[in-house]
Amino acid sequence: MIVGVPKEIKADEYRVAMLPVGVEELTGAGHSVLIEAGAGLGSGIADAQYESAGASIVRAPAEIWSKAELIVKVKEPLPTEWPHIRPGQVLFTYFHFAADEALTRAVLASDATAIAYETLRDARGGLPLLTPMSEVAGRMSIQEGAKFLERPQEGRGILLSGVPGVAPADVAVLGGGVVGSNAAKVAAGMGANVTILDVNLDRLRYLDDISPPNVTTLYSDRHTIREAIERADLIIGAVLIIGARAPRLVRRDDLRRMKPGAVIVDVAIDQGGCVETSRPTTHHSPTYVIDGIVHYCVTNMPGAVGRTSTYALCNVTLPYVLQFAEHGWRSVASRDPGVAEGVNIDQGRVTNRAVARTFDLPYEEWTDRPPTATSAPIVTG
Repeated sequence: MIVGVPKEIKADEYRVAMLPVGVEELTGAGHSVLIEAGAGLGSGIADAQYESAGASIVRAPAEIWSKAELIVKVKEPLPTEWPHIRPGQVLFTYFHFAADEALTRAVLASDATAIAYETLRDARGGLPLLTPMSEVAGRMSIQEGAKFLERPQEGRGILLSGVPGVAPADVAVLGGGVVGSNAAKVAAGMGANVTILDVNLDRLRYLDDISPPNVTTLYSDRHTIREAIERADLIIGAVLIIGARAPRLVRRDDLRRMKPGAVIVDVAIDQGGCVETSRPTTHHSPTYVIDGIVHYCVTNMPGAVGRTSTYALCNVTLPYVLQFAEHGWRSVASRDPGVAEGVNIDQGRVTNRAVARTFDLPYEEWTDRPPTATSAPIVTG
């Protein structure tokens, strides 16, 4: 099979979807790997390292898209890449379709197959390809939130940890999953007073057992959310409904209840955001202010720490890439229901219920759609 790795073109995105070891594994199994020139530079990986592992370095991204049967990326294809997507081609990356109707319809129209990192599950029901980036984003959310609480950044002028004789900051974490627990871990380690809100009582019991004394757990409802954000200097939006748009937990009117200069870091922005006033931002221009509240809504937070994130991501994606290249994704998904969960769109059909529901599109199980003549041929060597 021909596997293609384009350079990421999203603003301030420094990750790359494959390491040299991945190239070595694929080429050693008889597959071809095309890497766009400069794709790994943001993660500290030179073209020569890919070449020595057996990859072909390609200057024109269009050549990768035209030749590769399996495209492996980090972030969703951007509009300039949509015309290059071919019928029967397989795209393996983060998509977050529920937050982007235009992307959803473009991939549907392409007749390609989209396997989304964020909905693929493992044997335990976990999200193995989302987890490492959620860990990075959760930890970064406190790092960024602490920075934007500084007065020159339009924040309240508060040191997250406080100092002897001066109280630390109050941090409210909306969601106790991977993002939320990692955010709470870092915030608590810095000495802040942390409140985690979630609707899963078993998860709250677990977090209560493992957390230090400066972490409090609360059942999440409209009243406790309002009370928590009124007290908070920093709010972390860490809510996830797999494959679906994030629920709006903080409304526009709620901002008036908050402390002037408080900071919201909406990590859920990839799925549309859990704050009504959230809109996507970039690392180059990460924040904006509404009603005196600083909003940080960068859609690719882990991209800023490209080297750490690339290695963390590729550690978990490579085994799936190897299986797809060797056996074809349909064969793999037919044996592994968790992989089947990752198939969001298959040759013009929406195969993820949450995405179909979000945009009122017809839903079809991917297993009901057999391979067709439009599928790209498998080429080895």
